[in-house]
Amino acid sequence: MSRVSATAPLRRAGQADVAAVNALQHAAYARNRTILGLEPLPLTVDYATIVTDYDGWLLEQGDALEGVLILETRADDLLIWSVAVAPEVQGRGIGNRLLKVAEARARELGRRKMRLYTGEKLIGNIAWYERHGFARERIEDLGDRRLVHMMKALD
Repeated sequence: MSRVSATAPLRRAGQADVAAVNALQHAAYARNRTILGLEPLPLTVDYATIVTDYDGWLLEQGDALEGVLILETRADDLLIWSVAVAPEVQGRGIGNRLLKVAEARARELGRRKMRLYTGEKLIGNIAWYERHGFARERIEDLGDRRLVHMMKALD
């Protein structure tokens, strides 16, 4: 398996990309639906609004959309709203690359913290984020699911 190029350019998502972003998100999060037993939060939104209101980045190889990074710039941090990788290319370093882009973007925006949340049952995701320097902050009970909120302080 080849790894993603560390220098492959990302581009900003625009309205013309909404259908492709929506399709990739649904493919990438399908596994989580099985683990959670319900619809993952990133699949309950209108991506036309997300692409307009958030900072969306696309990683493409040729004509193929392989990764989507969605960020929300907030007053004191950068929220990683979604890191999604096409199932057929998972395990090739794309998620790692997207996290590095998120950190670079946080620094560029002058944010000293990055935050994210993921489902409590998604223990593989939690462990992956911990390997990338995120620490658990708190658990949020939404009734039908529990979210693990995580934070990474930047130097």
